[in-house]
Amino acid sequence: MTTMTDASVREFKMPDVGEGLTEAEILKWYVQPGDTVTDGQVVCEVETAKAAVELPIPYDGVVRELRFPEGTTVDVGTAIITVAVAGAAAPEAPEAPAEQQRAEPAPAAEEPKPEGRQPVLVGYGVATSSTKRRPRKGPQADVPGPAQAIQAELNGHGATLAEKPRPLAKPPVRKLAKDLGVDLASVTPSGPDGVITREDVHAAAAPSAAEPAAQAPTAAPAPAAPAAAPAAAAPAASYDTARETRVPVKGVRKATAQAMVGSAFTAPHVTEFVTVDVTRTMRLVEELKQDKDMQGLRVNPLLLIAKALLVAIKRNPEINASWDEANQEIVLKHYVNLGIAAATPRGLIVPNIKDAHDKTLPQLAEALGELVTTAREGKTSPAAMQGGTVTITNVGVFGVDTGTPLLNPGESAILAVGAIKLQPWVHKGKVKPRQVTTLALSFDHRLVDGELGSKVLADVAAILEQPKRLITWG
Repeated sequence: MTTMTDASVREFKMPDVGEGLTEAEILKWYVQPGDTVTDGQVVCEVETAKAAVELPIPYDGVVRELRFPEGTTVDVGTAIITVAVAGAAAPEAPEAPAEQQRAEPAPAAEEPKPEGRQPVLVGYGVATSSTKRRPRKGPQADVPGPAQAIQAELNGHGATLAEKPRPLAKPPVRKLAKDLGVDLASVTPSGPDGVITREDVHAAAAPSAAEPAAQAPTAAPAPAAPAAAPAAAAPAASYDTARETRVPVKGVRKATAQAMVGSAFTAPHVTEFVTVDVTRTMRLVEELKQDKDMQGLRVNPLLLIAKALLVAIKRNPEINASWDEANQEIVLKHYVNLGIAAATPRGLIVPNIKDAHDKTLPQLAEALGELVTTAREGKTSPAAMQGGTVTITNVGVFGVDTGTPLLNPGESAILAVGAIKLQPWVHKGKVKPRQVTTLALSFDHRLVDGELGSKVLADVAAILEQPKRLITWG
């Protein structure tokens, strides 16, 4: 009889797909227990605080267990799927009694050998920890659900009552329980696979709230009874689902909110505005669309605005910097990673074009096209959103004239581009209809003073008004 040993099973852990991420939500599983997988095959899609990412498995084998259901937020370094490696025999029912099996020595050492360590995906990395392999109680039979798997794992290793598994609940539900003073360990779950829902928490909170209200008349005179009423009503945090919808703040939206709050209350923002005639720029856009060197590339006003900003940075390099609070230094960047704000179904993301300052106009157009396409498909990688130095946000696509954009953390400036509209404009001494837009430049006033910020904004406006300056200045 051949039995499966621990050495033939691989646990794939939630990797850190960005820099310093601590958790990710499982959006979708592409495999199920019993499916055969190959090295490099995508097994699931997860959403981090930066983007949605597809995770490939780093070895061949057969899926043995999915540790968590879709919609669960999992800490980095936690095993999410187990795979029986290719060539391993399927588990069979043991012939010896369970007591005899427990007396047998563990098949694997406490510290795995270097060659037995789990492969790590290139560019990923798992949270550093001293990993020890625990002996199993015996062969595993049917693949259980996530909640049953956790309980079985504890039972199989002699877990005591104090070591029972952490109740399964999503972060918003945990916060609700904390706000209402409810111990999740005492809540009876009603969700799939033993997941605790908001309704379960409210149900557990209702009896504890009613008890103080019932005791109030005996503990205080009659006039104190009305004061107890609000206490009884306080836990009624439920809402009319027909009139309200509540969406948990997580993933990209949560990270964006935290970053913007941190930016607003850390960097002193200053915003300057300029309205500019971009008629010549719009004509140049149409001419470039017919240029043979630009065939097949995305050519639009944003392309020339991006190029104008890069030229303005070249003329005023001090704008391309960051503030190092820890060392009390201004860090001047000799490269430009140009961020482009993109609205996606998961929220606002800001991927950036690496070394945009070195790109020709066709190369910049190609990079912009790839950036937009990837963002719309929800496939932007965390690496593409790291290391930005200056950002452009195009609010004009929504018909907005302008705005006061907030800086991305670690950056010194952000340029907002408003809608380009046909407006009456004084041109060569006469009022004529011209294509006009408004630009807004926000900058960190700790390292960019009014003179520098004004020079950069004026240079961008001058180039858009007279695009031939791209040749003479660039």
